[in-house]
Amino acid sequence: MLRQTEDARLGLLSAPIIQGCLRGDVSLPSYVAFLTQAWHHVRHTVPLLQACRAALPARHAWLRGPLDEYIEEEQEHDEWILDDLRACGADAQAVRTGEPGIPVEVMVAYAYDTIARRNPLGFFGMVHVLEGTSVNLALLAADQIQKPLGLPDSAFSYLRSHGTLDREHTAHFEVLMNRIEDPRDQADIVHATRVFYRLYGDVFRGLPLPQAQDARRPEAMA
Repeated sequence: MLRQTEDARLGLLSAPIIQGCLRGDVSLPSYVAFLTQAWHHVRHTVPLLQACRAALPARHAWLRGPLDEYIEEEQEHDEWILDDLRACGADAQAVRTGEPGIPVEVMVAYAYDTIARRNPLGFFGMVHVLEGTSVNLALLAADQIQKPLGLPDSAFSYLRSHGTLDREHTAHFEVLMNRIEDPRDQADIVHATRVFYRLYGDVFRGLPLPQAQDARRPEAMA
C-alpha cells in the first residue's frame, strides 16, 4: 500500500503551509486555523470508528476488538484541541459552535460515505493518512511552531500526544492491514487512502499562510 500511495502522500506534504512550517515560517493565526479545522474532523473520529465497526461484515469480525481498543483510546481528543486553542488565546467556544471549512466537511462526509456505501475497510485509509502524517510531522511541527511564537507547552497537547500515540497506532495498523488478503478489500483501502491524501492535503492548502498574514500588516505594506 505504501508504494501504491507514495505519490499521493508526497502531494499532501507539498502543501505550502507544511513546507513553510518545516522551514520555521509560522504564525499564530495559521496554527489556530489548523487547530480549528483539526477539531472539526477529530470530533468525528469516535463516531466514524463506531460506524466502521457496526458496518463490518462477518468475515471481518476479528477487527471489532482492535476497533474497540481504538475507540477507547480516542475518547475526548477533541477536547484536547479546545484546550490548546484556549492556551493560544483563541475562543474555543466559537470553534465548538462554528462550522468546518469545506475541505474538512468534504473529507468527513467522504469517510462516512465510504463506510456506508462502498466498503467499511476503506475507513482505514483515513486512519493511515491522518496518523501517518501525524507520526511524520506532529512532533517536529510542534517544535517549529512553539519556539518562534513563544507559546506554552499547554498549547501543544494535541500535536505532541498524537505524535507519540500515533507511532503505536501505525505499527498496530500495519499488523492489521497485513491480515487483509482479499484483493477487493485491498484495492478499496488503497483507493480510499489516495483520496484521503488528496482531501487532507486540501485541508492544509485551505489554511491561511503566514506570509498572507504578514502581508496585511501596515508595516509590511509601507
